[in-house]
Amino acid sequence: MDEVSIFWTKTAVKQKNHIFEYWNNRNFSTAYSVKLNLMIRERLNLLKSYLEMGKMTEFKETRAIFITYYSLLYKIEKTI
Repeated sequence: MDEVSIFWTKTAVKQKNHIFEYWNNRNFSTAYSVKLNLMIRERLNLLKSYLEMGKMTEFKETRAIFITYYSLLYKIEKTI
């Protein structure tokens, strides 16, 4: 199997950081953000092994995986 790479868009990184910032300010702690970030990393590691595990979305060639109340949207692009 070829190695799988995951690339985040600038928008996705910005949204993820805003989510962490929201929880840090709301809880006066980084504990939940750390936990959420770990859940994201674990789900992405699983995704590398099972690329088609996500649910198809209404967007062309886009799938979604869910983590608590959040969705991660992704596309599978094959390179030569």
